[in-house]
Amino acid sequence: MSAPFDILTRIAERGPTLRLAEQKVAQVILQDLAGAAATSINELARQAGVSEASVTRFAKAIGCRDVRDLKLRLAQATAVGQRFLQAEVARAAEPSPATLADSIHADILDSLEVNRKLIDPDHMERAARLLLQARMVYAFGMGGGSSFMADEARYRLARLGRPVASYQDALLQKMVAATLHKDDVVLAFSATGNVPEMLASCDIAREYGAKLVAVTALGSPLAARADVLLPVRTLETDFIFKPSASRYAMLLVMDVLATQLALLQQDQSQDNLRRLKYVLDAHRGTGATDSRQPLGD
Repeated sequence: MSAPFDILTRIAERGPTLRLAEQKVAQVILQDLAGAAATSINELARQAGVSEASVTRFAKAIGCRDVRDLKLRLAQATAVGQRFLQAEVARAAEPSPATLADSIHADILDSLEVNRKLIDPDHMERAARLLLQARMVYAFGMGGGSSFMADEARYRLARLGRPVASYQDALLQKMVAATLHKDDVVLAFSATGNVPEMLASCDIAREYGAKLVAVTALGSPLAARADVLLPVRTLETDFIFKPSASRYAMLLVMDVLATQLALLQQDQSQDNLRRLKYVLDAHRGTGATDSRQPLGD
């Protein structure tokens, strides 16, 4: 019996290694699985803003014989997933107070599960090495979760002894970007990867030689600019009053990235964390009985 051909998993796992044009095809398909299965190759190419040849290359890159085989497998995936799509629609209705926590918790778990499959160990190590070798790391984020993540990156990297700053203001980002050099790294967070002000700042930074690590959507304009892409996929529901679960996807990537960085400099990281623990214990007046209290939280 042959192994199952799970086309959605293949798209998710191989997405970061695809060419930019093929990533755009992947993004269109993931946004509307049923629509992609039913549409023609030229319409799919139009929606993705690429050539028909790019759609064909995408199909072969994920293991399909041709575009016809791609559409067949997408149709099969849609048929299998119909009841899950219907369950998603049902969840769009406001949950009762008794089930609200369960609903939000389930959305978080779904987001983490999907985005775990997008993490590529080689890309993660490349990104961590850039942060390790950087003269300075500048974390950029704008809007909701991305702004929060820029500061989160600063907190995570500072405790590992890395020189880091975070900026969320568009003008400040541009000003800082104009001062960068080839030994600097911009760590940019954007769920959509299509924020004009962020793109402009990253373009300036790259003009002056800085490297760009982007935590963003496959096939996005920000992804196209990245020296290393750490992709995230947002899973938003029709329940519009709930905060975006995409924050948890970016948190997952940031935690893995920070841990990978710590492991690349284990002796230094261990000593830095020991110093933090020593200083915080003295500040709090606590000792060994609180040895597992979070550092600085």
